[in-house]
Amino acid sequence: MRLSRRSLLATTTAAVAASAAPAVAAPGPGSGHGGGRTLRTGFERLAADGYVLLDGRRVGMVTNPTGITRDVRHIVDVMHADGRVDLAAVFGPEHGFRGTAQAGGSEGRYDDPATGLPVYDTYLKSGQALADIFTASGVDTVVFDIQDAGARFYTYIWTLFDCMEAAQLAGLSFVVLDRPNPVTGRAALGPVLHKEFATFVGRQPISQAHGMTVAELALLFNEEFLTAPVALETVKMSGWKRSDFYDASGMPWVPPSPNMPTPETALVYAGTCLFEGTNLSEGRGTTRPFELLGAEGVDGRWAAAANELGLAGVRFREAYFAPTFSKFQGKTIGGVQLHVHDREAFDPVRTGIGLLITAKRSWSGFAWREDNWIDKLTGSTQVRTMIDAGADTDEVVGGWQQELAAFRRKRRNHLLYR
Repeated sequence: MRLSRRSLLATTTAAVAASAAPAVAAPGPGSGHGGGRTLRTGFERLAADGYVLLDGRRVGMVTNPTGITRDVRHIVDVMHADGRVDLAAVFGPEHGFRGTAQAGGSEGRYDDPATGLPVYDTYLKSGQALADIFTASGVDTVVFDIQDAGARFYTYIWTLFDCMEAAQLAGLSFVVLDRPNPVTGRAALGPVLHKEFATFVGRQPISQAHGMTVAELALLFNEEFLTAPVALETVKMSGWKRSDFYDASGMPWVPPSPNMPTPETALVYAGTCLFEGTNLSEGRGTTRPFELLGAEGVDGRWAAAANELGLAGVRFREAYFAPTFSKFQGKTIGGVQLHVHDREAFDPVRTGIGLLITAKRSWSGFAWREDNWIDKLTGSTQVRTMIDAGADTDEVVGGWQQELAAFRRKRRNHLLYR
């Protein structure tokens, strides 16, 4: 299997390597925002400045397929072709640097066929073990550039945290190149993780939808959560506002993982990913993961009950589908499809809670996963126990407001954009 994956990498990246050029095209007219605003990512600003920040440094990149320019070249290919950057190594997260692995997988250690650079696997590695990998690579500066999805349980932000911690242990500098939060940076939403429930889907006490960019999260992690701070530098975006959704960026969307195919997936993910903690399908194995939810025996009563909640910005359609993998593979099941009609008003976390409550009330087969994975996703036992006790949506959402308010105050100190 490893040989076939390497062959796949070689055939799909050779053309990229051949066409990579040292310069990064400036955003063209009409790209990005209206009103004269054009977004420039952290990488675009770094490149436009001639990589001065990295002058004299031996660099290792933490990135994946989302690390692209707006003309869809990978930044590793661009930097490798540019003599102004001493790029010595690449570090791949879950799904891998080139993105060949499914959820819960990675690409392992190999030499990238396109560039010849050594690629090291960071997935499920942290602390001194990860610090040793950084040391062995011979770099003195680790640079992070990965597109986030805006939810606490999306693992790339904890790859960021783990890499910052490991860089500090190894005595390295750390640079974060910023990209947009695809679902805006307007507000933090949802329950806050309790430390005793820390896992790779939530290392530290932040809210379920954090409303921050990766550079802002890096500042928060460095000042609030790391045992000792790393030598951190961030390269901000220009032209981004907290109210911007991803389509305002003018950047092409590259799925950050196989089950995050569109920005619309990211819009609902912070709420509907909670169905990973149940025996219902969260839509993996369909063309609309996290927008389609269901199970055998579910019928139109669920969609009707969900619509009766009057949740802002979203409607629910009775839907039938057959996942090609994951839960209920190859079976036709019933459920709902979310249709967000007003994304400004839509609250993904409240919606996810409402859907859990109505699924439990309308389908007798509803069950939590036996390992109580829902507690890891929500960050405590509170959501599960309140729903089991018969609480309604308002009561469950009200249960986390005090902790959320405290996190919002802490978050405010680390915001870089208005």
